[in-house]
Amino acid sequence: MIGTGAFGRNHARVYSAMRDEGVELVALVDRDRAHAEEVYRELQATGGTPPQIFASVDEMIAAKLGVDAASVAVPTTEHLAVARSLMQAGVDVLIEKPLATTIAEADELLALATKHQRVAQVGHLERFNPAVRAALPLVKNPMFFEIHRLSLFGPRALDVDVVLDLMIHDLDIVLALVKSEVREIRAVGIPILSAKVDIANVRMEFESGCVANFTASRVSTERVRKLRLFQPHQYISLDYSKQDVFALTVEPATSFASAPIADFTPVAMPPGMRIVPSRPQVQSEEPLLAELRAFVDAVRNRSTPAVPLEDGRRALAVALEILSQIDQHMRRVKIDSPAAGH
Repeated sequence: MIGTGAFGRNHARVYSAMRDEGVELVALVDRDRAHAEEVYRELQATGGTPPQIFASVDEMIAAKLGVDAASVAVPTTEHLAVARSLMQAGVDVLIEKPLATTIAEADELLALATKHQRVAQVGHLERFNPAVRAALPLVKNPMFFEIHRLSLFGPRALDVDVVLDLMIHDLDIVLALVKSEVREIRAVGIPILSAKVDIANVRMEFESGCVANFTASRVSTERVRKLRLFQPHQYISLDYSKQDVFALTVEPATSFASAPIADFTPVAMPPGMRIVPSRPQVQSEEPLLAELRAFVDAVRNRSTPAVPLEDGRRALAVALEILSQIDQHMRRVKIDSPAAGH
């Protein structure tokens, strides 16, 4: 486990819990030894062989522990350097999102993975949310998305703005669902409590005609993680936090009445048509556990990971274009740009 902050702590916890699945957590790497020691003590309480602590990746590699794979949860600006050292040493990597800070860095990571034949996965966690997995079979021809991801302000992840911190989760999901090139992006955002953009709103249009509206904020008074999508004759609502999916489907009326749903009030429909409410079955599972299991399986089988670096690069490219649009808007309305250090 490279990096033992908020993300790294959770990765370490889950890896440690996977010992019955043949996974052994052998090392914690963090230049802040106090962080690593705190995680070490937490892992000691769970039993099993405790991992060793190292101050750097080079120090861990020199110890020749026989490491097969590593999660990289250091600040985004350090992803490339850390992942490069690991892949050059023959270690497969899971790199937390966002993949990198620039497209050039993302491209170098792709080249490194190819050159050293490494399994490399991006930590887009919502791909493994049970609600997303349950909704996937329903999504056929999405034409409109409305997405809100709101969080209370906190000290974590302030090295990046809200687009790369929060919105990028939803960018990845929508890009995976729409499967079409982005045609146009319009975006606004402003810094509120930090030197970075803390709230942003984006309108994105795809070549397919689909339109997606995104709102991401880390200065909200409540925590919201919701995606709503519309496609011909169907509305789908997904709550990431509650791991819940609800769908309304318009179809020809038949003699077979659908089972009633307690929180749905039927509405009047034209003759011969009806609205059918449904809740697809969601198989409850911690998304991080599902993500790390998928990574371990790809490492063992030498297979393409569930979220390859190409997907991380695509989400990053869109996020960076959004930031460019936000910067242009701020200049037009004469708001100091976060890039200027205000």
